Amino acid sequence: MKAPAFDYTRPRTADEVFELLRRHGDDARVLAGGQTLLATLNMRLSEPKLLIDITGLPGLSDIAVRDGRLHIGALVTHTAIEGSGLVAEHAPLLAMAAPHIAHRAIRNSGTWGGSLAYGDPAAEWPCCLAALDGTVHVQGPAGERRIAATDFFQDLYTAALQPDEIVTGACVPVAARGDWFGFDELSRRHGDYAVAGLAVAARFDGAVATRVNLGLLGVGATPVRARRAEALLAGKVLDAAAIEIAATALRAELDPVGDLTSNADTKRHLATVLLRRLLGAAQAARSALAA
Repeated sequence: MKAPAFDYTRPRTADEVFELLRRHGDDARVLAGGQTLLATLNMRLSEPKLLIDITGLPGLSDIAVRDGRLHIGALVTHTAIEGSGLVAEHAPLLAMAAPHIAHRAIRNSGTWGGSLAYGDPAAEWPCCLAALDGTVHVQGPAGERRIAATDFFQDLYTAALQPDEIVTGACVPVAARGDWFGFDELSRRHGDYAVAGLAVAARFDGAVATRVNLGLLGVGATPVRARRAEALLAGKVLDAAAIEIAATALRAELDPVGDLTSNADTKRHLATVLLRRLLGAAQAARSALAA
């Protein structure tokens, strides 16, 4: 299909963006990497009268460590995150997840901020940001707001953005000694949307997991934090019994909606498969360190 007709502008300042959003309201859409937006235009799922290209705004393409957190600007591409030494050192979960995002051509153009703003519950970045207890930075005419990732994603493709605000970036705590991270997802083919995915951000004191954050994608209207399963794992050695208890709790906790390829029971089952796989890997890694 072909996109509907629209006007295009590339402002140079944030104030120009905010004024355009105020003036045009629902008839305007913000364009960053465009890998989601352009597809929705071509399928006539979105018919804005104006595209506001924010790639000319300064200061949104940096990756930096500040005040104990890794900051990633909204215009940083998936490929840049995948290849960043800072990300690999300070937020290895993101480096693990990046190769799972679609295909190379999409990773070369798609952006961190675009993915967060769109809030696709089957996307990797929202899931990882939730698992890492990250914070989304948004800006509008009233100034900057910082919103916890677990509060930012509110419903299906719905984020806590005001109509005249844009995502400027997001940050996560830097990895510390004793942290372990894992990411995996299951899809029919590489590059397809995952049926289910799991991001794990755990902290260990010796063999004991003092904290295990579990972020899931593809199993809800938003990224899902499995709070009940997390509570059962905290303070435990991740042996086979503890993992099975958590898997049973996770299956009961999830309430996924089936889609065109997989029903709810399949998604629940695959989530527990991923849980066993990643927590088993975490325990094996801790045992190897102790040996």
